[in-house]
Amino acid sequence: MTLDQLVVLDAIVASGTFRGAADRLNKAQSAVSHQIKKLEDELGFDLFLRDAYRPRLSPEGEVFFREATRVLGQVRGLKNVAAGLRSEQEPMISIAITATMSLDPILDILGEVGRAYPGTHIKLATEMMGGPLARLMSGDADVAIAGLDGVPIDEVETLPVGTISIRPVASPRFPAADRSGVKSRREMQSYTQIIVSGTGGKEYDQSRDLLSGGQRWTVSDFQAKKAIIKAGLGWGGIPEHLMAEELAKGELVPLAVEGYPPRHTEVFAIRRRDRPMGKVMSSMWEKLAEKAL
Repeated sequence: MTLDQLVVLDAIVASGTFRGAADRLNKAQSAVSHQIKKLEDELGFDLFLRDAYRPRLSPEGEVFFREATRVLGQVRGLKNVAAGLRSEQEPMISIAITATMSLDPILDILGEVGRAYPGTHIKLATEMMGGPLARLMSGDADVAIAGLDGVPIDEVETLPVGTISIRPVASPRFPAADRSGVKSRREMQSYTQIIVSGTGGKEYDQSRDLLSGGQRWTVSDFQAKKAIIKAGLGWGGIPEHLMAEELAKGELVPLAVEGYPPRHTEVFAIRRRDRPMGKVMSSMWEKLAEKAL
């Protein structure tokens, strides 16, 4: 049994076909099939059921694959440790964070890392909607801090960071806010919904909390969105930490909209498994892990 055979097994399961695994590993399909056949011969059982168009793990294969993924995870961890040990202090680490989250949960960690490694430039970019994930997967960010919508879980490591709450609100002068009770979707379609455009491009665009068939204005950030809503020109969802003062003063009021309850989302620090961590990145990830315990 070799590590290469386990890597091939993982690629077949991830891609769904032997051909897909070959493309993923840049190998000939015959080489992939040969590796699996050798492994099956050594194990004494079939890893895959081959009676359908796509190979499926056999019952024995499912148990074996479960253990194999643990081994592969440990190997990736060892590679990252080795890379960190031989690396120098990175000149820069880049963090892409969702604009819906407060910086407070990570400020102390950034401060510790900055003091320990003053020669490293910490670049922190606030992104909208799917922007953090787009920056991470394109290699423009070392860490994304965001929710897990659309995240390829098998390709990343994650650590919990906190929770954000987004609540639909309007100005008290807004027509839909002049009475209590749940507003129907049909009624809200006659009012302008203010939305924030994403920064991740179409591939990472997100459409949650959009009222279909309604009028919309699109803005580039939450400050503009809040200002427009406070002016009574529309309604929309805003993270609670960004409008705590306005809610306390009555400048904004919660709306009860059919199908749009307050949304609570878990936020995670996310890094790609295939990118080794240097000294500074390793230090920051360890601190995030300690905080998550």
